[in-house]
Amino acid sequence: MGLWDLFVTASVPVLNVLLLTAVGSIYATSRVGILGQDARKYLNSVVFYIFNPALVASNLASTFSLESMILLWFMPVNLVFNSLVGSALGWILIRITKAPTRLRAVILASCSAGNTGNLFLVLVPAMCKEKSSPLHNPNVCETYAMAYASLSMAIGTILQWSYVYNIVRMSSSYKKDKENNYTIDVNHPDNNGRLTMKIYTSEIASTDEGMVLCCSSIEDPPVLKEYDPSTKKMKIIVPNKVNYLLQKLAGVVDTKKLFAPSTIGVIVGFGIGATPQIKKAMIDEGAPLRMIQDAITLLGKGTIPSLLLITGGNLMKGFNGPGIKFSIITGVIIIRFIVLPTIGTVFIQLAVHVGLVHFDPLYHLVLYLQNAVPPAMNIASMIQMFDAGEGELSVIFLWSYVAALGGITLWSMLFLWLVS
Repeated sequence: MGLWDLFVTASVPVLNVLLLTAVGSIYATSRVGILGQDARKYLNSVVFYIFNPALVASNLASTFSLESMILLWFMPVNLVFNSLVGSALGWILIRITKAPTRLRAVILASCSAGNTGNLFLVLVPAMCKEKSSPLHNPNVCETYAMAYASLSMAIGTILQWSYVYNIVRMSSSYKKDKENNYTIDVNHPDNNGRLTMKIYTSEIASTDEGMVLCCSSIEDPPVLKEYDPSTKKMKIIVPNKVNYLLQKLAGVVDTKKLFAPSTIGVIVGFGIGATPQIKKAMIDEGAPLRMIQDAITLLGKGTIPSLLLITGGNLMKGFNGPGIKFSIITGVIIIRFIVLPTIGTVFIQLAVHVGLVHFDPLYHLVLYLQNAVPPAMNIASMIQMFDAGEGELSVIFLWSYVAALGGITLWSMLFLWLVS
């Protein structure tokens, strides 16, 4: 491929993304007011609960079989490696820039989680359509591109709400602030003479309602009890170690977000694809239940424009965001568009060289691109949850996505050359 062909193939998909996000940004302005904050919230709920899982399930069910699923094992490995390296580089950036404590969660999350779903749904299929693309057979390529992008989005969601979520949780001051709002009362002893404490939150400290933390020995986990002042008895809420461990797990992983509708869509799609009888009844030509697949596919088509309109509207918040060090913004951009793609490309090349990744140019392209994308939009929900610098994150988002116009184009040219 010539240099011009590479440039056209790499830049046209990026321009598609730019146009759609620009429309979202325009309609989110106060003068137009169509995609305001409430409108984006409601549209995002429709995408999250309906469009996304439909898109993921339909693409995976019609594309993959049990044998082909096994060949994709390297994709989650690549995403985990990228997140680990990104978080390490984010910590180095914090040390170099001497970023304030309240921004540590924002920096670490921005460097650890990339947008490996929404953008891929546009970029990769669009590269298949270009005449000068090295990815031959556009129709087959586009089908598999949507499937790879859907899988990347689902794996990225799981990783973000398990690993990155905990980075944000531990880096923010959320738990410290909450712990300082407790009042402890030791005037409610257990009937068995065990040490107990009545713990109030600041909102109900003036009432007799509260919780009792009870321990029989230092080795045992604390048992949470509810004190009833009328009967002077306590009701056990966490009666055994299993529930205690489940409570601890719930604090470490946001299980509701982990098993998001898109994750369930992956499970359903893989389940259908791996079961020949169901696939034959729903997917194949002349299948008696093909109307179900057609309806799900039709719903899934609303995902891409909706996501990009929401992205464009959310980026508008960066124009009115608070001040943030230029060195921090520059550092995040350098990590996401120079350091991470370089390290990731070497890692994938090494895996291909030793035979860990099967030969598939489109699959290789998706793996490469996973290392050269701006921060994931899911980070905004995490930062907002822990009140850890939402305004500063919007500024980082704005300039990261502006830099992505050139960064993704240049890296895509290199990646297309590598797979050609």
